[in-house]
Amino acid sequence: MVIFIAISSMIAYSINTGWLVLQLREHVHSRKSLLFAWLAAGLHTLYIGLLCQHQNGFSFDVLSVASLNILSVVFVLLLTALTKPVEKLGLVLFPLAAIILGLDAIIDPLPHLLPVHTGAMAVHILTSVLAFSLLAVAALQAILLAIQNNQLKQHPPTRFILLLPSLQTMETLLFQMITAGVLMLTVSLGTGFLFLHDLFAQHLAHKTVLSLFAWGIFCAILIGRRRYGWRGRVAVNWILAGFLLLLLAYFGSKFVLELILTKV
Repeated sequence: MVIFIAISSMIAYSINTGWLVLQLREHVHSRKSLLFAWLAAGLHTLYIGLLCQHQNGFSFDVLSVASLNILSVVFVLLLTALTKPVEKLGLVLFPLAAIILGLDAIIDPLPHLLPVHTGAMAVHILTSVLAFSLLAVAALQAILLAIQNNQLKQHPPTRFILLLPSLQTMETLLFQMITAGVLMLTVSLGTGFLFLHDLFAQHLAHKTVLSLFAWGIFCAILIGRRRYGWRGRVAVNWILAGFLLLLLAYFGSKFVLELILTKV
């Protein structure tokens, strides 16, 4: 049943991706373009819930965490798309979600259960997931903004670019996401320090340092935007650098510890 639900979710992600591609080719826009994505996200959520029930808790192995994070990113995109024109990001996000879900369903690592004993730990986990999700969507938005800025300098611009909202609208949405992401990341780091008893023994040294560097970069981006009017390529490059550090902080240690060192 769990595998069937995972496959159904992957199919729904794929259908919605195809739907978006078709709309792009036909130069049309519809608010119903994310119906299958909502179905896919619902099935993805059910898959994770059933897996937790089967394992008596959530496993914090690298693929399970990646699956949970990509699901959170999908939900951030879907909820944002209710009021903002960001559904085209699904062209990248939905296939990626299907791939990660498929890997999580196929590969069966040893479970890494982490009991949540306190409210602070629950807040830390929740804000960590939300911070990553918001900043992941912001990174995708930054890439799209860079492509749009480059394409608008060409004549004529591509059909895909013509379907996007104005550069000003795209930039405003981008920095709104970064602001929300930085807020969540600040809370996550603050609550995370409550559980750091031995930084090196817990294999959290580089994760903590990289997260702090990422937080510093995103804060600098917001300050630079407000005081110096940073925009365009400068802002995009720093946003991608900050997200890369965050990606390494969230998954670098898990990948090395679970998928490399365990094979040695």
